Amino acid sequence: MNRRKLRTFDNFEIEYFKKHSSELKKYIEVALAEYQKDGDEKAFLASLSVAARVHGGFTRLAKETGLNRENLYRALSDRSDPRFSTIMQVLSKLGYSLKIVNCNRKIPQI
Repeated sequence: MNRRKLRTFDNFEIEYFKKHSSELKKYIEVALAEYQKDGDEKAFLASLSVAARVHGGFTRLAKETGLNRENLYRALSDRSDPRFSTIMQVLSKLGYSLKIVNCNRKIPQI
């Protein structure tokens, strides 16, 4: 019996962003914006996980960040609550940073 190997959506995303790497930044930006709206950090962590795989995988990223591969994989999973410093290290090694922008909200005067 001849079995077809099916691609997962994650595999499709990784292949897509490897071919269209210029769109990866926007993907992460949208995931972060969505997190800021609805508080669902799973989508943002999933976008970083995809970016890590596009970048060369968790082993490579672990070596570059100095973090343990298993802990890094766990930190970017949907069952985690990673430290801010971990997220910042990952973003930095992927070539990104966070930027504070004015969202046109008035800041209360103290």
